[in-house]
Amino acid sequence: MPAALRCEIFPADLDATVAFYVSVLGFELVRDERDQPSTYVALARDTVLVGAAARPEVPDRGQRRPVTGVELVLEVDDLDEEYARVTATGWPLAEDLAGRPWGLRDFRLLDPSGYYWRVTGRAA
Repeated sequence: MPAALRCEIFPADLDATVAFYVSVLGFELVRDERDQPSTYVALARDTVLVGAAARPEVPDRGQRRPVTGVELVLEVDDLDEEYARVTATGWPLAEDLAGRPWGLRDFRLLDPSGYYWRVTGRAA
């Protein structure tokens, strides 16, 4: 069986998290346990899976970014289409669409809890 990767994040506000991942990044809510004592949601987009369990807010949201955190990367087939779709939602970008020295283009944004996402085209 091939390996798969599922990221688990720990936001303080699951409602804001679901709204962002569904309306901004295009994920689908595939499991919703916000009404349970241990609140949890699962979101999927193609083979990308993100689980989210509610936790209290961190004191310094800036620690969510690299170097002290992780950069989550969403690779898409049509970066220009993805950029247009995301910017049409009005969500602020952390970095606008740009070419990178390693030959790819991307844009970056923070989710409501400060998790850092890079949306990039696929390597040729």
